[in-house]
Amino acid sequence: MNKAEKSRLYRDVDFLTGVRPYRNYQNLGSLEKVSKYISDEFISCGYVSEEQKWVAEGNEYKNIIASWQKKSKRRLIVGAHYDVAGDQSGADDNASAVAGLLETARLVSESSPELDYGIDFVAYCLEEAPFFTTKEMGSYIHAKSLFDSQADIVGMICYEMIGYFSDEPGSQSFPVPELAAIYPDAGNYIVVVGIEQCREFSDSVHSLMNERSGINVEKIVFPDGSGLAGRSDQRNYWELGYKAVMISDTSFLRNPNYHLVTDTIETLDFNKMKEVVDCCFNAILKL
Repeated sequence: MNKAEKSRLYRDVDFLTGVRPYRNYQNLGSLEKVSKYISDEFISCGYVSEEQKWVAEGNEYKNIIASWQKKSKRRLIVGAHYDVAGDQSGADDNASAVAGLLETARLVSESSPELDYGIDFVAYCLEEAPFFTTKEMGSYIHAKSLFDSQADIVGMICYEMIGYFSDEPGSQSFPVPELAAIYPDAGNYIVVVGIEQCREFSDSVHSLMNERSGINVEKIVFPDGSGLAGRSDQRNYWELGYKAVMISDTSFLRNPNYHLVTDTIETLDFNKMKEVVDCCFNAILKL
């Protein structure tokens, strides 16, 4: 089975974090530069790149979509957001995840799997504030388009911050003592985050990731999509009744650089990022 390449992951993150002005919702030129990069990368892998556009606060934004086995009625969605919060480069949040999305798309193209479902790779805009939790999020726009067309959706996998790891004891924090008693206290693992309404899907993704894992893969299933569970694009698929999970390094519960100028490429662990993509790729091919 094909494996992710660290050099390609680094190249993607290096480009995204180097864009100036920063790729937030106010800097339309930067968002256009990033969306073109993503589109060009999809095209270089042999995909047809599509744009899904909408208007928010008087400006036009876009999702970039590439599809494997486009004619298949059943679809699996794999997504990540490419905008950042404020004036910072956003290496972990969320360049790491966009790099993971692009590398997953490359691996699928290279391996040419024959599946009983198609895969849509979606790069979202407007995940961050001030649009977070609103119907102007790119992921809501996409999820609603699926709902309106009555699409047959296998599920959705959201890459959200997959690049920050630490082997230091105590480097992983928890919001409640009950979680601290269950999970390792060193932040050197990746987490599959789900909710009760799609526990079976969460279990499947977690199990399949562990089949081919060079990294510890943990799982947490929350009662619903509120609070910590819903802190990225998967929330909008849950809202519309679709199965979905978030693949995450736990964000601010581990990464002290969250939404700060210190969220730079030098803080990422590309060895572990590669392992995250490899085990997700295994799951994506077997759902």
